[in-house]
Amino acid sequence: MRNINYWIILAVMGLLQTSSADVTPNALFGNHAVLQQQADVPIWGTAGAGEKVSVTIAGRMESTVAKDGKWMVRFTDLKPGGPYTLTITGDNTLVFKDILVGEVWLCSGQSNMERQLGPRGGQQPLINWEQEAAAADYPLMRVFRVATKITDQSTDQVQGAWVVCTPQTAPNFTAVGYYFGRDLLRQQNVPVGLIQSALGGTKIQAWMRIELLETLVPEEVKAYRESVRTFPAREEQFKKDQPRLMAEWEQAAKEAEAKGTPLGPWTKPRPPTNPHRWATGHAVLYNGMLAPLMPYAIRGTLWYQGESNDQQPGPYDVLFPAMIADWREQWGQDDFPFLFVQIAPHQGMSPKIRDDQFLSWKKTTNTAMVVTTDVGDATDIHPTRKEPVGQRLYLAARALAYGEDIEYSGPAFETANFDQEQAVVSFTHIGGGLMAKGGALRGFEVAGSDGTFFPAQAEIRGDTVVVTSLKVPEPTAVRYGWTNVPDVNLYNQEGLPASPFRTGSRH
Repeated sequence: MRNINYWIILAVMGLLQTSSADVTPNALFGNHAVLQQQADVPIWGTAGAGEKVSVTIAGRMESTVAKDGKWMVRFTDLKPGGPYTLTITGDNTLVFKDILVGEVWLCSGQSNMERQLGPRGGQQPLINWEQEAAAADYPLMRVFRVATKITDQSTDQVQGAWVVCTPQTAPNFTAVGYYFGRDLLRQQNVPVGLIQSALGGTKIQAWMRIELLETLVPEEVKAYRESVRTFPAREEQFKKDQPRLMAEWEQAAKEAEAKGTPLGPWTKPRPPTNPHRWATGHAVLYNGMLAPLMPYAIRGTLWYQGESNDQQPGPYDVLFPAMIADWREQWGQDDFPFLFVQIAPHQGMSPKIRDDQFLSWKKTTNTAMVVTTDVGDATDIHPTRKEPVGQRLYLAARALAYGEDIEYSGPAFETANFDQEQAVVSFTHIGGGLMAKGGALRGFEVAGSDGTFFPAQAEIRGDTVVVTSLKVPEPTAVRYGWTNVPDVNLYNQEGLPASPFRTGSRH
């Protein structure tokens, strides 16, 4: 009997131990955090099953009981200001200092969003970065940089910490986000929090839920999963074949060297890449770097991505709007403002990717597209002029997020009417009127029924542009800036450039 009681006691003690755990918040809730003002603000984390958890901030307290090891409380209508102390109490107590309430924006995408203000190895330094960093004494602006995590399994854990903006820390901030946040702080006069979740070389598919991709590009997802399934066998086969492949390559390299046409090192046989480790793998960044942020209260999103989808399979003008809608649904914050950057001119970037982005903007509510035809670099995929990009994003935020009645976009193609020998093009977002910057209009082309485009003369007439060409007596299609590195100069009086566009076929 005593032995039975002994084992019962041990079992009960074990149950007590497994049901008790230190209360732990999501890493987003730490020292120097910025919470979204005047919103439904969730705060969440983990604790022992059945553990009572209380959260206190700004003189207010909310409590709950952990279920299945998780807990969440919500605060509404927090007023901007601080610094506050955030206290989280369960079986243990955690105290976080210097918490602010203000405006929170997510900064996501690939390398042009990830690109930091300060120098980065192998890349040209950004224009004016040293002077900007030296003046970056903004204690009310903070950045939470999400640690890179590539995974095929969704997670609710995120790594990172809030960092206060100082001349010493600013060089490590996302440059586009920094310039956006700087202007937001100066003009809205409230604390600013930027959540940086971006990674270079990534396709949009990496930032989308796998369930969504299965409905949009099922064959693509099927091929990806097959690549994952067969990877171990392909890796093993390469190990067996590597000595032979290397010997063959070395012989070919010697022969090429003798002929004066040496083989580049990239031609060496390479092992297959594990699809789970691809930053371009389906859903791998949504799982590891986005899902753990939800449902942190944000005002909106800044997005700079698309280079890795240029000339790639997958309908970007379908994927992009679907991703925006899904993020909004998963976040549970209605149609929050989604502000994005159109890909800058570059010798390797086709006009199609810009057109896909333009089409996505036109059919997605509460979005804005920043045109960058005047701040690109034909030979550098990472343009060094990031300040105008951040400034234009903030201009869009003033209209979409903060309700200002201002023009926030350059001229956007609306319709084209073909009247015998001319095309008459109408635009939205003409602001104070259309203008040609630096001389006569450039970048317009027209085509007839044969689909062959020729450079054209273009003239502003009121709120339209009239386009003609002696080589095309009866135009049926018109386009503008339809090249990898467009030479264009149509603006509105607010100094914002027009987006490239086309009618008819993209080719």
